[in-house]
Amino acid sequence: MKDLLLITPPFTQLNTPYPATAYLKGFLNTRDISSFQVDLGIEVIVELFSKEQIRQLFAFAQTQQTIQSQNARRMYALRDVYIHTVDGVIDFLQGKNPSLARQISTESYLPRASRFDQLDDLDWAFGTMGYHDKAKHLATLYLEDLSDFIVECVDDKFGFSRYAERLSRSTNSFDELHDHLHLPPTYIDTLALAILDQHLRHQDPKLVCFSVPFPGNLYSALRCAQFIKQHYPSIQTAMGGGFPNTELRDLKDARVFDFFDFITLDDGELPIELLTAHVLHPSHQRILKRTFLCENGEVTYINNATQPDYKQAAVGTPDYSDLLLDQYISVIEIANPMHSLWSDGRWNKLTMAHGCYWGKCTFCDISLDYIKLYEPISARILVDRMEELVAQTGETGFHFVDEAAPPALMREVALEIIRRKLTVTWWTNIRFEKSFTRDLCLLLKASGCIAVSGGLEVASDRLLALIDKGVTVEQVAQVTNHFTEAGILVHAYLMYGYPTQTVQETIDSLEMVRQLFEQGIIQSGFWHQFALTAHSPVGLQPADFGILPHLKTITFANNDIAFTDSTGIDHEQFSFGLKKSLFNYMHGVCFDFHLQEWFDFPVPQTSIPSDFIASCLEKPEAATRPTARIVWLGGTPECIPKGHKVQLTFQDNQGAFRLVISQAHADWLLAVLPRLSPESAPLTFAQLKADFEKTHPDFELFWYSKPIQVLRGNGLVAV
Repeated sequence: MKDLLLITPPFTQLNTPYPATAYLKGFLNTRDISSFQVDLGIEVIVELFSKEQIRQLFAFAQTQQTIQSQNARRMYALRDVYIHTVDGVIDFLQGKNPSLARQISTESYLPRASRFDQLDDLDWAFGTMGYHDKAKHLATLYLEDLSDFIVECVDDKFGFSRYAERLSRSTNSFDELHDHLHLPPTYIDTLALAILDQHLRHQDPKLVCFSVPFPGNLYSALRCAQFIKQHYPSIQTAMGGGFPNTELRDLKDARVFDFFDFITLDDGELPIELLTAHVLHPSHQRILKRTFLCENGEVTYINNATQPDYKQAAVGTPDYSDLLLDQYISVIEIANPMHSLWSDGRWNKLTMAHGCYWGKCTFCDISLDYIKLYEPISARILVDRMEELVAQTGETGFHFVDEAAPPALMREVALEIIRRKLTVTWWTNIRFEKSFTRDLCLLLKASGCIAVSGGLEVASDRLLALIDKGVTVEQVAQVTNHFTEAGILVHAYLMYGYPTQTVQETIDSLEMVRQLFEQGIIQSGFWHQFALTAHSPVGLQPADFGILPHLKTITFANNDIAFTDSTGIDHEQFSFGLKKSLFNYMHGVCFDFHLQEWFDFPVPQTSIPSDFIASCLEKPEAATRPTARIVWLGGTPECIPKGHKVQLTFQDNQGAFRLVISQAHADWLLAVLPRLSPESAPLTFAQLKADFEKTHPDFELFWYSKPIQVLRGNGLVAV
């Protein structure tokens, strides 16, 4: 029995838990508050894609007479094959039956429906990713076929990473959701509620807290809360998370509180602690933090706690216990190593810093606390937490889920990882800013960083300035090149339809993206259309950006806002062409296609020179800063006299490299390299120069000499 039951409702990710409940449980541990956490989404998926459920699913569809399309009829005809293979496929995707990869990769093992129609040339597509990944891709298509059948014939709200999302998007009124919640439970609802009932009976909680990060979780959270109210009326319910934080700040509809007793906003630690005290030990003195409830039929907001929110150093290490970590499913949707990170493999999730250190992008909700209040965590505490999570979960992979990880903190985390000789793999979200020098990228790689994702947004300097992104296209090209040369994969978030964006700028942006892929300096990307949000600078001051918002009366959710752009351009028409071109660029093909070929309507010629990105990469890096820390990541060389000079032979993982330098320079270098190790006290470029010039003239001449440049390409970095 636990006092609190923390639930992530269906659906978020297949491959790894959404971290919110793990963060909260870790904090509650520090306050001695007992809790149990459940990822209801993965439990429903594992139940749904099982032999018995697939049998029932096909029977249900036949009874409902919903099998209409040719694709659905084909799948129904092959139902015995699906029933026979589904358990093995799920085991394989959970990493429990790797030998099945050879069976899956044959053409005869899995039944194939419409998702296989556009199947890549697998030998080509997976030449760089491997045999096992090829089987994962085929198994993913198999599951997507089954998903299509479910949507068409069983439950049209279903999706692997969302459920009934349409009902929850831009729902200024609660009416439609309310109406659907008073219809009989759907097929998926019934599965979810049965599993929920088991947890409620076993844990007997006093308070059930739903973390709702996305619109695609809201309907299920409401349906589960409704079930609790009907069958366990003594249990109180609360909702928090990304959706209420961004969308429910103007809540007025009291009917929501027929489902939830409380809704909390922003950082959840202190609100949940105070809410727990209120539920477990009721008193006339009700102290709450950023909490909605219903009193006398009216929505009431209470924020009378005087305690400040907890500092990030005090919230504890995320706790993944209770979650069924061996049940998560790794899938590969497309043959792209970077793109697969979001769906393949299980990642421990951590945050380097609360909020965003930049906090200026005009499309972003920078007025809200989760972005506005920036607070980094020390590198020592972060790496302590990494070690704790490795011990707890057995997983050494980490996804830092920052809005934008701070480069200086990334450097310190990398040094701390190297100092402790940890073997970890990690990736994060960044801004493509000039702080990411070639040397910093090499240091990050040495610490286990394998990938970064960042917002290029609109590849137009005019629009980047209007966005207040703080970068230029040239700078993005140089930074992504540094990451790529270091062996770190790069994903770019791309945007079209930003206010005042012209057709010419859209085509020019596509050309920039084409060149970035052609140069091989980004490996993955995703186009999304600009969405106007209520809490962004554009939403708060739309006239400054040449748009007219279509405002509605708000009684429920308030975030995405429809608008009219002064340009009058229909940006939606570019969606298919932009995404189709990107799909091909990510596969390394079609760079020679004229941009017009991606669109079925006339578009202008690009105004971008065909060598623009290539020319950006030819510009030299700035000179080493006097304050840059100099770090040696290699070992001690072997010394062999060569006449009046010395040959230093360095061994590394790739082989050996040699320097031939004067005896005096060799003596100095051999003495100073141990002082440059990550374990040693920091030594800056200016301090290194001063030390050198005690006995030798002209440090710059030595630093930029060919032997030192060889050393700088093999582990000597200035960060």
